[in-house]
Amino acid sequence: MKTIKISLDTIEKVKKFVSEINKFNSEFDLVSGRYTIDAKSIMGIFSLDISKPIDLNIHDEKIVADIMNKLAPYIVEQ
Repeated sequence: MKTIKISLDTIEKVKKFVSEINKFNSEFDLVSGRYTIDAKSIMGIFSLDISKPIDLNIHDEKIVADIMNKLAPYIVEQ
């Protein structure tokens, strides 16, 4: 599993992020504090505090490079 920190601080970013992440047939979780939600769930994302960076857990090591390229606009630090 790979964890990266992303920023989804606007509604537009959330919509684009969910659209990109749903193109992958893998499991992704977003972790904010003690809450963990499915990264493909737009409703779940809006239940988190999106004003701060969120951890994205990528469960499929084989797609890490590809997903990092697609999600580059959202990545805060690597």
